[in-house]
Amino acid sequence: MFTMSSALDRCHRSYGRKPAIVDYEGTWSWDEHLNRVARAATLLQSLGVKRGERFGILSRNTFRHCELLHAGYWAGMVPVPVNIRLAPPEIAYILKDADVKVLAFDEPFLALADNEDISPFAKKAFAIAPKPLGGRLPDYETLIADCRPAELVESAEDDDAIVLYTGGTTGRSKGVRLTHRNVVSNGMQCGLAMDFRGDDIYLHVAPMFHSADLLATGFTLLGGAHAFLPQFTPTNLLRALQDLKVSWLMMAPTMIVMIIRELRPADFDLCQLRAFLYGSAPMAPEWIRKTMDAFPGVEIAQGYGLTETSPILTYLDFAEHKKAIESGDHTRLTAAGRPLVGIDIRICDHEGMEMPIGQPGEVVVRAPNVTKGYLNLPKETAEAIQDGWFHTGDIGRMDEDGFMYLMDRKKDMVVTGGENVYSVEVEQAIYQHPDVVECAVIGIPDEQYGEVLSAAIVTQPGKTLTREQIVEHCRTRIGGYKIPRQMAFVPQLPKSAMGKTLKNEIRRVFGRPRA
Repeated sequence: MFTMSSALDRCHRSYGRKPAIVDYEGTWSWDEHLNRVARAATLLQSLGVKRGERFGILSRNTFRHCELLHAGYWAGMVPVPVNIRLAPPEIAYILKDADVKVLAFDEPFLALADNEDISPFAKKAFAIAPKPLGGRLPDYETLIADCRPAELVESAEDDDAIVLYTGGTTGRSKGVRLTHRNVVSNGMQCGLAMDFRGDDIYLHVAPMFHSADLLATGFTLLGGAHAFLPQFTPTNLLRALQDLKVSWLMMAPTMIVMIIRELRPADFDLCQLRAFLYGSAPMAPEWIRKTMDAFPGVEIAQGYGLTETSPILTYLDFAEHKKAIESGDHTRLTAAGRPLVGIDIRICDHEGMEMPIGQPGEVVVRAPNVTKGYLNLPKETAEAIQDGWFHTGDIGRMDEDGFMYLMDRKKDMVVTGGENVYSVEVEQAIYQHPDVVECAVIGIPDEQYGEVLSAAIVTQPGKTLTREQIVEHCRTRIGGYKIPRQMAFVPQLPKSAMGKTLKNEIRRVFGRPRA
């Protein structure tokens, strides 16, 4: 069965005595972990959550968060992990839209239970923490201690397994319905492509309310162990890798850059670490080289995907990274990779016709890991999924070797003076300047040109750049009409929880957001 309930049952039957959770609080075998999971399921049932109904989680990355996710899978209930960085009205919107029946609060967020927007959803709530807190909310550990383990519920493959809300950077968040088949399929696809192993210890660094955390599914399917990073700092991460003997993780490029800038990974015992994936944004070749130097013997790779695809679609492996760095030809490093097994990708024009090799168009996808649709949004679902193909909204092209190159979000393609300009191409040119750390290129409405290209640029510490220097640098790399007319040198770029640059926020640097 392609269900998470079946996957957890298999962990109990096949890997019961193997480690499931490795944490500073202790280590739990799969049998021990699933006993707590089954009791957590009973707790949710006792609070009124029925099969197919949803419950909310406001929590950092912790093993108790993992228990609640697994409790949903175990008993056929649907977890809704909520972005803890949102404002109370945004959180309340998600809770209402998802019709959550119960809400779990991690200790740092207990004050939200008294917020006027959220308090209506806290009538059936509990606090998750290592020990009783003595507050107005009942304590998770005390509650599950009095619960008997719930029986496993066999979900159907097309049942919702989890609902994850998109970031909502261009409007209201959308609840993405991911089925058991979606989640398990991508776990298998990633495990096959990325050589996951049953003795791996995977560190949850990506926020567990983000689709990137679903990469962990592949390790669960193999009976691997899970560790958790509640709060990212370079020191916290490297200490966790060392202390918990982590072998695999996923990071945003921003995290990697911070680590290399602030610390020396060689000062930590990382002998167990064998691989990590970076995603949510590209990395400049210079930083890829620095990363390989900072983590010798560790394989690094890139993954591209979306919440709607559970999440990984393409994979650029370590061999391609190594070959590009050693040869000095960095072209392949700009690719998002090849599609994973079972994923069909087409590059299509606005009429749905497939584009020739090398020509840009919208990335459309057909695969078992593609969402069944958006919660409560039939119109948006019908627009996104047409004839079995999911329209990603990303612009890309394919090369003759089957590698896919992302060029832009469809909504971020800039039309200036009648010319189509893909911001990624411009960003890649700017990135080649040795004093540039990060950049983001956007289009701003303009009466004469329709739109003008504008760039927000972060320089290396201690370095300064001028507009004239960037223009001169770009002239030998891209056509003159692609060179940004406006530039702002900023201390940092606004980022999402996974380190993805928020271009709608950057537009406020230059003027009003694009409609």
